[in-house]
Amino acid sequence: METYQISPLGTIHSPYKQKFAIPRQPRLIPEARAQLEFSGEFNREEFVRGLADFSHIWLLFRFHETADKGWSPLVRPPRLGGNEKKGVFATRATFRPNAIGMSAVKLEDICYKNGKLWLELSGIDLLDGTPIIDIKPYLPYSDSLPDATAGFADTRPETELEVCFSEQAIEFCMKQQNTHPHLYQFIAKVLKQDPRPAYKKSKGGVQNYGMCLYDFNIKWKIENNLNTVLEISHQ
Repeated sequence: METYQISPLGTIHSPYKQKFAIPRQPRLIPEARAQLEFSGEFNREEFVRGLADFSHIWLLFRFHETADKGWSPLVRPPRLGGNEKKGVFATRATFRPNAIGMSAVKLEDICYKNGKLWLELSGIDLLDGTPIIDIKPYLPYSDSLPDATAGFADTRPETELEVCFSEQAIEFCMKQQNTHPHLYQFIAKVLKQDPRPAYKKSKGGVQNYGMCLYDFNIKWKIENNLNTVLEISHQ
């Protein structure tokens, strides 16, 4: 079989610094903002001429953190609690034969300054540093299929978790209004999605976690159905 070489056209700068806490699908958290910075020969305005006429775009990307870890014909989807195997082509698992993913995200702005071209995006679900291999405009008349069915993933993932913030965490978010005006809502929605591994969700007692978003360390605990943000600090 033929093989093909693909050159990235740019890189994503995302608030998600680790795989943990990234939403399962795009647009679940509108406050998740990111920049796609073009590089090399693609750092030219000609490539995006006319793109501003579209509200959303498709991003094709490479799962760069897991690409060298191999793949399997069977995977365990988180939506099924990690207990049931499905064929990799029946899922959006990261461990794929060619390690290629796709996301439909909102195009907020196209920017060109000091010789650098980038896109402002929202509703992102990509790890910081993700290489982008192609961009296509989202076409509602063709890409939106209201009557489509989606098997075990037919409904939006929802949890019964509640999220609350300590006084320190609230005060910290308020101090970031100039640079991260939606930080409070962003963190709350990330935790509402319940980023825990599937096997942890059935365990009782108090569970303590930490994650990195933007350049912040966030510590929280979960007890029963309550997620409590304990402390937020700079890295």
